[in-house]
Amino acid sequence: MEVDPLAASVTAEYDSQLYYFCSDGCREQFEKSPQRFAESAIPAIGQRDGVRSPRLSSGSAGGSFELHVHHDDHVDVGDEVVLTKTISEDDVNRFAVATSDTNALHLNEVFASRTRFENRIVHGTLVAGLISAALASLPGITIYLSQSLEFHGPVFIGESVTASCQIDERVDERRYRLTTRVAKETGETVIDGSATVLIDELPLSTRDE
Repeated sequence: MEVDPLAASVTAEYDSQLYYFCSDGCREQFEKSPQRFAESAIPAIGQRDGVRSPRLSSGSAGGSFELHVHHDDHVDVGDEVVLTKTISEDDVNRFAVATSDTNALHLNEVFASRTRFENRIVHGTLVAGLISAALASLPGITIYLSQSLEFHGPVFIGESVTASCQIDERVDERRYRLTTRVAKETGETVIDGSATVLIDELPLSTRDE
């Protein structure tokens, strides 16, 4: 049974990994024989396309990823990750609640129709957040140090956008500089900028030691 980690609140830890369950009963069954059920539960540290990533598996989050890396276990100059996602009205509403950004430009159709955009637009920081989501798929644990952003145009509810991040420079052992960009399906750039990140190794499980 697939469990949505975004909705699940029942968890258990096994082998230094966090697992998500649909109910306390499922967790109790897991705890009786964790090794048997570990493969069917959703781990917080998984493996995708041969690359170990801390991303949770969740269809409800939407979006499709492309990961182009030279190595399975660490990053290198030239590595790139791409995330494409259609931003829904529900995404906008949930973001407004989570951040308390209830600007009518994002939430009120009548008000938005009287502005230069003539329609509701997606929060700029929600669109920019796709860059962070993309970075989370790189091998290791990505920690933001800085991010510059230039906004070039609005994204409307229901539009599909693609965030791309490419490693341009290795600053030191674990710090990297990247070019970041978000574009519409037409190729129009809506956000560009650069980021500096720290990339740590993933914590080892007992099976890896």
